[in-house]
Amino acid sequence: MYRVALWSIRAILAAGGVWCAYYGISMILKYRPADLLSVVMWFAGGILLHDGVFAPLCAAIGLGGRRLLPRAWWAPLAYGATLTVVLVALAIPVLVPHNTFGNSTVIDRNYPLGLGIALAIVWITVALWSSAKYAASRPRTSTRVRWRITR
Repeated sequence: MYRVALWSIRAILAAGGVWCAYYGISMILKYRPADLLSVVMWFAGGILLHDGVFAPLCAAIGLGGRRLLPRAWWAPLAYGATLTVVLVALAIPVLVPHNTFGNSTVIDRNYPLGLGIALAIVWITVALWSSAKYAASRPRTSTRVRWRITR
């Protein structure tokens, strides 16, 4: 029964993935050849940048961190680093200087301040979590005083 349900869920997810791929490909094939070339170049550039720069850098930082940091800090720092990368990646479009075509309402907030506050919240949480995990992982010494009665 369990296996049938599992295979049913997998079949539904696979069918949904195939439909999404078909829809995306059918939409992109309507582009002009010059635009298609631009999409291919950006896609290939993103893959090369990830595989050639970002992935090896993350692996090196991760391996170095495992050798230098206590085990209790590994997971919190990994989560913090991942959230930092995601927040910065999402903020790039509003942080990169660009032309607003004279419309000051296009970027109507202080995005660098917002990013800074979000990153501060992430890293304060990481610091608190790391401290709590580190304190919990340390062996506790008994503070109980044993009194010896002498006669």
